[in-house]
Amino acid sequence: MHYESDIREPLILGDKSYGDITRDVAAPVEGKANKMWWFVFSLALIAFLWGIGVMAYTVGTGIGTWGLNKTVGWAWDITNFVWWVGIGHAGTLISAVLLLFRQKWRMSINRSAEAMTIFAVVQAALFPLLHMGRPWLAYWVFPFPNNFGSLWVNFNSPLLWDVFAISTYFSVSTVFWYVGLIPDFAMIRDRAVKPFQKHIYKIMSFGWSGKAKHWQRFEEVSLVLAGLATPLVLSVHTIVSMDFATSVIPGWHTTIFPPYFVAGAIFSGFAMVQTLLIIMRKVVSLESYITIQHIEMMNIVIMLTGSIVGVAYITELFMAWYSGVEYEQYAFLNRATGPYWWAYLSMMTFNVVSPQLMWFKKLRTSIMFTFVLSIIVNTGMWFERFVIIVTSLHRDYLPSSWSMFSPTYVDIGIFVGTIGFFFVLFLLYARTFPVIAQAELKTILKSSGENQKKLHKHE
Repeated sequence: MHYESDIREPLILGDKSYGDITRDVAAPVEGKANKMWWFVFSLALIAFLWGIGVMAYTVGTGIGTWGLNKTVGWAWDITNFVWWVGIGHAGTLISAVLLLFRQKWRMSINRSAEAMTIFAVVQAALFPLLHMGRPWLAYWVFPFPNNFGSLWVNFNSPLLWDVFAISTYFSVSTVFWYVGLIPDFAMIRDRAVKPFQKHIYKIMSFGWSGKAKHWQRFEEVSLVLAGLATPLVLSVHTIVSMDFATSVIPGWHTTIFPPYFVAGAIFSGFAMVQTLLIIMRKVVSLESYITIQHIEMMNIVIMLTGSIVGVAYITELFMAWYSGVEYEQYAFLNRATGPYWWAYLSMMTFNVVSPQLMWFKKLRTSIMFTFVLSIIVNTGMWFERFVIIVTSLHRDYLPSSWSMFSPTYVDIGIFVGTIGFFFVLFLLYARTFPVIAQAELKTILKSSGENQKKLHKHE
């Protein structure tokens, strides 16, 4: 029998049996939604509906409704796009990379993290679509043989790279997420009382019966998909960073962007997982499975990636000084001391200073502190994208064309709308899909369950 070291904390708290795990995971799907769920859902739905109205207004009137001007042609839309793509990073990383490294603590959180990835990528895709100005012609960015004669997409365009990056990432993440859900759909199917519900889950479970052959194929496919998804985690944000790095604008054309963006994406993605899981473990009563230890492990990743991001910021400043290029030096001096100094200071404080508090065990195991810090980190990462994009553009080579950017209510409305849309999707997912991979949890119950560890100690 394989046992874990007694020193390790249990990953499943309470005196849980296999049946308890099944019941606890199925409860949010089978039962009625509680008041807390309805409250959060109503707030998200209001934000989403407002966002839809503002998006419709943008499409009908044109992107002149945004705060863009001749100098700042990229602003909130691209900032929000990069921010959402970044948030979508942690899901596949938690699932794929930690699966390959055989980390057991991922089992309680991977399902929600994967769902978060898919919903965040959906939000990200909205921004380039709206930024086109004519979203009904969006199919022009897909390189398919067409009836326009020899008219092909421009392979030099960053917009096209984004299309490839997002569509590949979205499709692989969705398949990875869905394959993991199949045993759980079968569990809900077998427990369902209502014929309609039983029929829907029967279709979704693809005839899963839990035979040894099914499990063998399931594990093989999971490993293959994890192997495919791991390079994707690195490549997607690298492509997004190259939108900037291949330009000639001071403050953008740096070769450090790809690793710096990837570290920042994992940083913000893990922070969003924390925000969601801390809310969700309360709303659907999963405290026994999403434990303080899970939260602490994720905080350690946040602390590490936050430190990498800090090193990247300092490297950027050093290279601007060392290069001797006065335009580059001015771009960074203007970031720190120009009219947007407050955004730069917020970015530095939230992203570099605040994660260092995680060195203290008392803080990184505190749920309230983690929740607040996860929101601070994502605010800081939003400011990072804003600082990179807007402060590099608003001071041009010609002082006569210098200008400031300020968002209009339409910019703000679209952003708030996507946050609402994200939470609407996530809350609906929590009511219709098992939020924890119960079959995987059962595999570690004997080695990492609290009661089993105690029994093993007394033997």
